[in-house]
Amino acid sequence: MAESKPLKGQVALVAGATRGAGRGIARMLGAAGATVYCTGRSSKYGAGATPGRPETIEETAELVDREGGKGIACRVDHTIESEVEALIERIRCEQGRLDILVNDIWGGDPLIDWNQKFWQIDISVLRTLMERAVFSHLVTARHAAPVMVEKNRGLIVEITDGHIDGYRGQVIYDLVKSANIRLGYAMAWDLKDTGITALSLSPGFLRSEAVLAHKGVAESNWRDGIARDPFFAESETPCFVGRAIVALACDPNMRAKAGGSYFAGDLAREYGFADIDGRAPDFWGNFDRWADAILARGTPLTNEEQFYIFSRYGHIHRDAAHSARATKLAQRLGIAGSGAGLQPVRP
Repeated sequence: MAESKPLKGQVALVAGATRGAGRGIARMLGAAGATVYCTGRSSKYGAGATPGRPETIEETAELVDREGGKGIACRVDHTIESEVEALIERIRCEQGRLDILVNDIWGGDPLIDWNQKFWQIDISVLRTLMERAVFSHLVTARHAAPVMVEKNRGLIVEITDGHIDGYRGQVIYDLVKSANIRLGYAMAWDLKDTGITALSLSPGFLRSEAVLAHKGVAESNWRDGIARDPFFAESETPCFVGRAIVALACDPNMRAKAGGSYFAGDLAREYGFADIDGRAPDFWGNFDRWADAILARGTPLTNEEQFYIFSRYGHIHRDAAHSARATKLAQRLGIAGSGAGLQPVRP
C-alpha cells in the first residue's frame, strides 16, 4: 500500500478479539493506523472465559498499540444486548464514528464433538453456540450499523470457516458457520441503498494460540509441526486474515464485494499482500494438488486419505466452480452423481 497508515483516523470494532483470528485482525487494523475497540469476555480484571486459555483483551489492545494503532479493551458479553448497546454508545460518544465492524465471536472449540451425528448431539450445545456465535453477531451488527448509516460508509465483516457452500464435518459447526455467511449476505441486501458493505471472510489453516499448543510448537518454531501434519506447511498466522480486512477496507471498489463470501488466500492474490512472515499461504490449492497426486497414484486409498478426500468433496460438491473436481473425487470415492449427490453407487 502506498501509505503506511491507510486507516489512520478510522475506528474499528473487533468483536471477539481476545485471541485467534480476532487478535490478528485487531493487530493488523492497528498496523494500518486504526483505533480498534477490542472486545471479548476474557479480561485481566476477571476470570477467563475460555478454560485453559490465558489470553486477554487487554493484551490484544497492547498489541494494537505496538503495531502503531490505538487499542481500547472493553469487556463485553455480546450475547447480552444491554452490554452491546453500552459499548456502541461509548464508541459513538468517544469517536463519533464507526468505520469497520468485525464479528469474530465463536468460543465453540471445546463444545464441538466431531464424531457426533445430528441425532447424537447435545441440544444444549446447539443452543449455546447459536446464541454465542450467531445471535451475538446479529445483535452487535444491529446496534453498530446505525452509527455507520449516519455517515453512509463502513465495512461489516462476518468471520466464518469455509467460504463456499459445502459441509463442514459436524452439523452444529456447519450450521453456525453457514449462518455467519448468510448474515453477511442478508445484511448486504438491507444495506444496498447505503455506502456500507457487508460480507463474510474465511481464514485458512489458522495458527491460532490453541492450534500451536495442540501441535506442541510455538510461532517461532511452527515448522516443526509439519513432520506430524504435512498440511500445516500451508498454515497462516492470524494476521493474514487481518491483512485481508485491511485490503478490503482500503479498496475504493469494495462495494462490488457486498454480500459475497471470500477466502483470505484468494484476496491475498487479488490485492497482493502476504502474511507477516512474508509467505503467501495457499492451503486449498496445496490440498488439491496433494489430492490430485493421490488419485493419480491409482492404488487403494488409506483410511486417512479417504477421510481427507471425502471431507474435501463435502466442501466443494455444491460449488459450480469446483464441479469437475467434485466429480473426479466422487468417482474415486464411489459416490454417484455429478458432484452434487451423496448417494453411494449401486452395483
